[in-house]
Amino acid sequence: MSLQDGVDAEERLQDVLREGITAEDLPAAFPLLRGRALLRAFSALFHGGEAQVMLRLLVLRTLGARAHAPEWTPAEIRDQLAFVDAVKLETVVQRLKDHELLAWDGETQRYRISPLGRKALAAVAALLEFERDDEDGLGYLTAQLAAGQAMGRISADELGHLLSRLSELKEDFDRAVLSGSEHRIRRAAERLESVWEWVEKGTEVVRAIADSAELDPATHHLAQAVGRAQSALLRQAGTFQRELNKIDQHRVHLGHSGLSSSDLVAWLRSLDAEALAGHAEAPLLPLQPPFLQDQIALDVAEYELLERERLAAESAELPAAEDTPDTADLPLDEEDLSPLIAWHGELAALSAPLEFADALRGDDYALSAYRLSLLGLLGDPESSALQGPTAELARLPLALEVESHLLQLDLRTIAQVSAGRLRPRKDNPHDA
Repeated sequence: MSLQDGVDAEERLQDVLREGITAEDLPAAFPLLRGRALLRAFSALFHGGEAQVMLRLLVLRTLGARAHAPEWTPAEIRDQLAFVDAVKLETVVQRLKDHELLAWDGETQRYRISPLGRKALAAVAALLEFERDDEDGLGYLTAQLAAGQAMGRISADELGHLLSRLSELKEDFDRAVLSGSEHRIRRAAERLESVWEWVEKGTEVVRAIADSAELDPATHHLAQAVGRAQSALLRQAGTFQRELNKIDQHRVHLGHSGLSSSDLVAWLRSLDAEALAGHAEAPLLPLQPPFLQDQIALDVAEYELLERERLAAESAELPAAEDTPDTADLPLDEEDLSPLIAWHGELAALSAPLEFADALRGDDYALSAYRLSLLGLLGDPESSALQGPTAELARLPLALEVESHLLQLDLRTIAQVSAGRLRPRKDNPHDA
């Protein structure tokens, strides 16, 4: 690829950006711009249809596989790849040479794989190697991380890719558990079993990375997050087993045949659509009465006909929000002070001692108890200093005399009352 081609490619990248923004100003674009040569090599390999891509990789892998003699003459290339059309082969070799995947030595008149081509071959070889038994991609990501850790080059991007893949697997496993389906749980357990080895190896690698004192804080936090995700994935096996045990407790066994409802479901899953349709046409209904449990059928019918409709009709909506009422709008009950005012007038008119039995006499117990509670205020300086009917009662010139024995009363509401009396004080402050 010529220099002008590189400039044109950069200009085309600039064309897709907004006005006033350059590619060099974007942190995400910087690694891509730095690795343009390698990306061009992959573009040369994978541009076009599948057949063309396969042919280029076949030629490049064939030329890179001869370790003892890495240089090739044009004749050796034609002989080694004689099964490829000669014109197509010449075109592919020229394309690989133009994009610097093959290097031509003018002195020896031979081809060899360039360093750029070796990088591309190594990347493709790693992908193909892990593709055989690593459908989830966890093995490849773990291997890349382990290689970087062994070389002392920890990539935050590789840690991020591994963390994302672990999170995706954990979410898939959680959905399988929430489904309650035995088939999905068992399939998820088998999937976990297939990646178990890579998770364990990844745990060792991440532990070594997290213990390194040379990591920057952001990468260290990312490594710790990967470790937590791996631990959560390893604990998932116990979750699967508990859910399977719950399902096993509710499994229905078909008589004494040794078969269960799970066996029946697995057998139905193994049938194709035509076989299932054939069984659907079999005269299985109506069921014979001996197979029916009337109490269970009644419970199910009651739920389907009544409870389900009742639950559907229930409204669980919350009432609409309302403004807080103003305190001025709140209804306030005025206190009825007429009994106090009337009794105050009676006590203020006293000119001779009045016995408790007569002072507390009322129409009911509540009135008598109310009057008794007010007697303690007479002469109280704190109550006298206030304002209101109660304070006026406390300021009455009356003295309270209480004796230690009780008197029997002939009242319906009061059985006994302390002996005592209210006596007008001679030193009436109002008379002074």
